[in-house]
Amino acid sequence: MLAAPNRLTDSASFREAVRRGRRAGSRTMVVHLAEDGGLPGESRVGLVVSKAVGVAVVRNRVKRRLRHLAREQISLLPGRCTLVVRALPAAASASSAELGADLARCLDRVMS
Repeated sequence: MLAAPNRLTDSASFREAVRRGRRAGSRTMVVHLAEDGGLPGESRVGLVVSKAVGVAVVRNRVKRRLRHLAREQISLLPGRCTLVVRALPAAASASSAELGADLARCLDRVMS
């Protein structure tokens, strides 16, 4: 579970991160990272898991896995930033290890 200050909840913040953030993709997800210019506060993470990923049980399983993996990666983010992780349909059949490797690879690409 992500701590309350680390959750991205409003649609305007999602939209802003997707529009102006850097993007990197893999087979299972697309990651958008928008830096907030050194403003005080903590980094925030939002997840997007659409019905294209699967039925509700599958979507919830993917969200739980991604939330857990994002919690581990949040301390590595530079300063205060907004991270949006959009799951692709292939995420439904991916293992947690595959999702973790894809998330780490995508974050390396957007932070470099």
